[in-house]
Amino acid sequence: MSDSAGEPARLRCYPELPVWVVEDHQEVLPFIYRAIGSKHLPASNISFVHFDSHPDLLIPVNMPADTVFNKETLFGELSIENWIMPAVYAGHFSHVIWLHPTWAQQIEEGKHRFLVGKDTSTTTIRVTSTDHYFLSDGLYVPEDQLENQKPLHLDVIKVKPYELCNSREGNDAVSSAKKPKLTPEDVANAASPDCDSYSEELEKDPVTQTSGPTCVDPSRSCSSERQECQATVHTGETLDILKKGDAFVLDIDLDFFSVKNPFKEMFTQEEYKILQELYQFKKPGANLTEEDLVDCVDTRIHQLEDLEATFADLCDGDDEDTVQRWASNPGMESLVPLVQSLKQRMEVPDYEMVHQAGLTCDYSELPHHISTEQEIESLVQSVYYLLKNLPKPTLVTIARSSLDDYCPSEQVDTIQEKVLAVLRTLYGTLDVHLAYSADSSPS
Repeated sequence: MSDSAGEPARLRCYPELPVWVVEDHQEVLPFIYRAIGSKHLPASNISFVHFDSHPDLLIPVNMPADTVFNKETLFGELSIENWIMPAVYAGHFSHVIWLHPTWAQQIEEGKHRFLVGKDTSTTTIRVTSTDHYFLSDGLYVPEDQLENQKPLHLDVIKVKPYELCNSREGNDAVSSAKKPKLTPEDVANAASPDCDSYSEELEKDPVTQTSGPTCVDPSRSCSSERQECQATVHTGETLDILKKGDAFVLDIDLDFFSVKNPFKEMFTQEEYKILQELYQFKKPGANLTEEDLVDCVDTRIHQLEDLEATFADLCDGDDEDTVQRWASNPGMESLVPLVQSLKQRMEVPDYEMVHQAGLTCDYSELPHHISTEQEIESLVQSVYYLLKNLPKPTLVTIARSSLDDYCPSEQVDTIQEKVLAVLRTLYGTLDVHLAYSADSSPS
């Protein structure tokens, strides 16, 4: 391993594995930067293993790219969906592995290789990826329009729930949830005889890069699904980079195990449907030229700018004339019934929040899957077996994501306890910092 100047890196070692637990996900970045500054992490070529129901790979749309070189200013610009890519542009992360549950499908499975750099025309951070995730936010630019380019290896991997295969009667169904530590023996003892071979298979590889069937239905036996699961693609090659001794960060959002789309509870079904119509991103076809892609992004940017201006104007006044004026624009007709419905339900609608909700309604909905206790336990098992086959991380960051209702508040503490129990089983004594419950912040 070497640092950016080519000299051998002399990284320090923590006596105990530090685990930083925050509330909002972007709050983990200062702790990662602190580890870089203290020489526990290298300044470049860090691998980032990211368990989450959301990619968090967007970019602050109007933030000047050079902001990344002033960390205090940078931290104030970030939010939960856009805190990873600035660290890529700053040269810290070169490999991001997004491990997601079956209900999260925002980015196409597999290996993505693209550039992150400064857009010479806007001085903002942009990418050369043509995945819909980036196109729908207007983040694509051609390679020759980027300077200070940084290559990013992004691997998108779907994690299969580990089917316990135990009986669903009485204590058997919940016994593992009460154990302070998780061990392979616990799992083996819980499994029924006809599921042994399937359990062994999952231990070898609890993740998949296909969109095929997964064993999540407790009403179906493992044996009946074994043939389907054997068709999945193993990911040893994808995770191989982490076995070469390089430092890496393990990052876990607790909404990986159970997730809500909070906007579905803020708005009625009809209001949410209108937002989906207003903010819809029309996916471009295949085999587009660079010019087609640029036109697609330009159209999308203008659409989002118009919508932002609309709801900013409504914040200043939502009288009938203002609403009708904006609704007269092409494709904006449904603004009238939306505003009428909002005003009927609340005295002063929060139009800024309405716009933020709309931005999540592009080509796919936000993931929404409130997991059962057994589903949570199965995913915890999957994470355990996956991490068991990886080297020890340099540090661990955990986001609760509960105050904004992405991780159900009634489940978050239990999930957190399970995750910490897994980490203790794998890595021994931890240096846990509950940053969300204290006034402590990284210097």
